[in-house]
Amino acid sequence: MTAKTLRHLLTAACAAAALSTGLSAGGAAAQTVYPIDRADLLVGQKFDLKVEFAGVVDPAKAKVTIDGKDHAAVLGKAATFIEKEEGVNASALLLRDVALNMPGRHTVTATDGSSTATVTWTVYATGPRKAKNVVILIGDGLSVGHRTAARIMSKGIKEGKYFGKLAIDDMPHMALLGTSGVDSIVTDSANSAHAYTTGHKSSVNALGVYADRTRNSLDDPKVEIISEIVKRKLNMAVGIVSDAELQDATPASMAAHTRRRADKAEIAEMLYALKPEVLMGGGSAYFLPQSVAGSKRKDEKNLVEMFKADGYKVATTAADMTAAARDPKTTRLFGVYHPSNMDGHLDRAILKPDYARKYPNQPDLPEMAKAALDVLSRNPNGFVLMIEAGLIDKYSHPLDWERAVYDTIMLDKTTEVVKEFASRRGDTLVIVTPDHTHAISVVGTVDDNAKGEEMREKVGVYEKAGYPNYVDADRDGYPDSPDVSKRLYVTIGDYPDHYETWRPKMEGTFVPAVKDKDGNYVANEAYKSVPGAVFVAGNLPREASDGVHAADDALLTAMGPGSEQIHGFMENVDVFKVMANALGLGARSPRKQP
Repeated sequence: MTAKTLRHLLTAACAAAALSTGLSAGGAAAQTVYPIDRADLLVGQKFDLKVEFAGVVDPAKAKVTIDGKDHAAVLGKAATFIEKEEGVNASALLLRDVALNMPGRHTVTATDGSSTATVTWTVYATGPRKAKNVVILIGDGLSVGHRTAARIMSKGIKEGKYFGKLAIDDMPHMALLGTSGVDSIVTDSANSAHAYTTGHKSSVNALGVYADRTRNSLDDPKVEIISEIVKRKLNMAVGIVSDAELQDATPASMAAHTRRRADKAEIAEMLYALKPEVLMGGGSAYFLPQSVAGSKRKDEKNLVEMFKADGYKVATTAADMTAAARDPKTTRLFGVYHPSNMDGHLDRAILKPDYARKYPNQPDLPEMAKAALDVLSRNPNGFVLMIEAGLIDKYSHPLDWERAVYDTIMLDKTTEVVKEFASRRGDTLVIVTPDHTHAISVVGTVDDNAKGEEMREKVGVYEKAGYPNYVDADRDGYPDSPDVSKRLYVTIGDYPDHYETWRPKMEGTFVPAVKDKDGNYVANEAYKSVPGAVFVAGNLPREASDGVHAADDALLTAMGPGSEQIHGFMENVDVFKVMANALGLGARSPRKQP
């Protein structure tokens, strides 16, 4: 639902966006140039140059210059002229796989003879390498409200003071991040993860590309991804770990070049083509041939067997993974533990509904992180590892905040594992960040024993909120149950029609709205009979089945070499710069290790 609904909601904003189009002298729209205006490019980072003209133009008059020189002289080869792009009655110039090695500000001018567009690019170098390794942990949709609720439920609080900090709190550097994209103030997980892995802003649904005007989702102008750069320049290892499908937006951003995040079969092949040393998560349905039950491929490619043939240890259970990671000979590990998204902590470890019992041997995220670090640290050239807690977002969309907070705690425990690794070595940059936010807030408590006939009368705010009575008898950091007599009252600010029950959904993930015969989403009657349930009219368009992302700033924390660059307010693309600087990817001698 996420991307589809978001796309509908953003249509108006997308239409209004000017992308990178410059203006002609007369004020009319001229050419669109990719990379876009004000793009920042790492020295030597590969990209595709594309100019989209407004109509069919004379090839003799179509020109692109960089700093007043013909682009071919600067980039080493000439762009291909396309008289009419497929499905578009207009011309274009396209030049793939080029790079700029001159730091500084560069002016790019494109003309068709009658109108001219000008954009500027900033090419930046870096200092020498400071870090051997980089680990970026992404809490998908992680917001301040998730963190606050996780701290209360995991650490406890009394008389205004917590009994401990989260691992993600206790890091020396912190910044607010802007997550908006080229086409909208509100981003999706593809576009936002792309910003981290490429250093470029793009559009909703886009991964490793700028979204151009053609229909083909696989022909858009590309930008090189950090995983490709570190393999090409430094022969480093790459790890990708997620509890969502590995073809989902965030893990895909480490390998994919597509305008359409839903190209999951193609993304699975792009992951294989990248050959990360560690690849673990859900989504086996896109790695298996169509003849296998449950496959979602439309061909007979068996990517599991292809990984195996390339020397990967293949794991399908937690036990397989642990055994493979412990073997000192394992330098390549491919683990898939669920056909789709893996199950979250509350379902997998505590409630164990039927759908979670179906896959009882899934590892949790801290275990996958530990295995990934064991395998990747065998590469003498260092590694870049992305770890995603993808289910925080997937539970926040359907307003199931309890499941989202349990997985926030799991992200925190994963951070503990990574911090311990990094503290022991002193050569690893660790970044913990959301990709975007949700409008989630902790506003009080719900006390079943409070006076009142209606559930809303049992909501306590200010001094009536007091403190919840969650119990963690086994002291594992997770409340034994979310269903206690006095619990947090957490709200999500955007929603479809639904029934508010003021209770955790112990029977399974909340499904707030369902489609009616007209295609609109209406409140799910399954919750109408819950004692005290109240109908809540939605505040989103009726085509929205769930809550949506927010444009609120994201909160990033970091430690390790290079983390001193994290401070104040930053754009999400600056996270790429921090990683590039730490690894010296734009240095004169990038191979030198700290």
